[in-house]
Amino acid sequence: MRIALFQPDLPPNVGTLVRMGACLGLPVDIIRPCGFPLGREALRRSAMDYFEHADIHIHADWAAFQEDVPGRRVLLTTKAAMPYTDATYLPGDVLVVGQETVGAPDFVHEAAALRVRIPMKPGLRSLNVALAAAMVAGEALRQTGFSPQ
Repeated sequence: MRIALFQPDLPPNVGTLVRMGACLGLPVDIIRPCGFPLGREALRRSAMDYFEHADIHIHADWAAFQEDVPGRRVLLTTKAAMPYTDATYLPGDVLVVGQETVGAPDFVHEAAALRVRIPMKPGLRSLNVALAAAMVAGEALRQTGFSPQ
């Protein structure tokens, strides 16, 4: 299982997800362009001392990510009909989160084999992408019996 960030806007969310990936043994894919300068030092600052333990892959764009990373795409989106707790996850899944400000574009939705949402109170827009990814990853890892090595 992997976590993919599509064109992230906020460095703190990247740092949070890199830290989660390091702690849980999940590779983290960052798909450019980003809404901030992304380099080794910026990643090191946002991920703190977890950077050295993380498996980070940076892709030039969506096409490069699609070519480089195998696995079923599971998109976390407020537009999905299926609650994340009703989905069946597979060990090779790639959990994809969209941009913090605008979500994921249509071509990312179309590439997803599965789209899931986190049920929320009516009238509220969305959760922080790092929090959403953590919730869905927790359920996916529970279902697949994954244990970090």
